[in-house]
Amino acid sequence: MQTRTLIMVETALMVALALILDRIEFAGPWVMGGSISLVMLPIFVMAFRRGLKVGLMTGLLVGVIKLILGSSMIHPIQFLLDYPVAFTVLGLAGAFAFRNKKGELNIRWALFGLFFASFFRLVAHIISGGVWFGEYAPEGWNVWLYSAIYNTSYLVPETLITFGVILLIAKTQPAFFKLKNRPARLKSSVVS
Repeated sequence: MQTRTLIMVETALMVALALILDRIEFAGPWVMGGSISLVMLPIFVMAFRRGLKVGLMTGLLVGVIKLILGSSMIHPIQFLLDYPVAFTVLGLAGAFAFRNKKGELNIRWALFGLFFASFFRLVAHIISGGVWFGEYAPEGWNVWLYSAIYNTSYLVPETLITFGVILLIAKTQPAFFKLKNRPARLKSSVVS
């Protein structure tokens, strides 16, 4: 029960931190949405500290709250793809939160998980952009190519910055991802 309460408190804090970091953004040329921020960082932190389920829940909460706090709705499916789906899939990184023999996060697997999950966020935005924002593609452009270039232009830098911060935390503070109160099924996920 104590672990469950701790996980709920950590999740709430990380959701709040994600929403704060989302407001500290580098707004570039993305007039139809998108910016570079550290919004993904707290979701990945929870996925790597607490695993797949908690990572998915953290992402879902961030997406839903971003949606509630103000977002543009063109179509209900676009609304879901750009917010709850795009942020929930980041929690997939938790499937790669393997530990080494010392109980520390296996950084190679974690970074693979980070890029894997970020790819699915990109896919959600590309589908949304291609279907609902294709009319903004320059004349003569394929809408899917336009959506891919547009969304990649901010998600790749955001992913790389997030990667750098996760790597920095893992290298300088490996105990941050090593928890004493991990559920038993996660302790068995040992990878050298």
